Amino acid sequence: MIEVADVSAGACCSPLVREPLTAPEAEQLAVTMKALADPTRLRLLSIVAASENAEACVCDLIEPVGLSQPTVSHHLKILTAAGFLTRSKRGTWAYYALVPGALDRVSHLLVGS
Repeated sequence: MIEVADVSAGACCSPLVREPLTAPEAEQLAVTMKALADPTRLRLLSIVAASENAEACVCDLIEPVGLSQPTVSHHLKILTAAGFLTRSKRGTWAYYALVPGALDRVSHLLVGS
């Protein structure tokens, strides 16, 4: 089961440059960072973010990354569980939208600004 890191609620911890992470904070941040540590997931996230209204149908994400629909859906599920995307169903297709501020919060954790 994929653990959900709630990046939408704010930062899990103080910026790395200000004070050491606790063990639970490091675990939560690791889940978040693992979701971003895959080139396909980074591409999918950037495609969704650059799409109109920062939202895209899974049907529009298959061709750009050159992977099958089940594989793309798997990557999108990981990004959703990590709190970077939300998912809504419309008919037979799933649409994914960027969680506002999710990437900013990760950046804040790393650089503290």
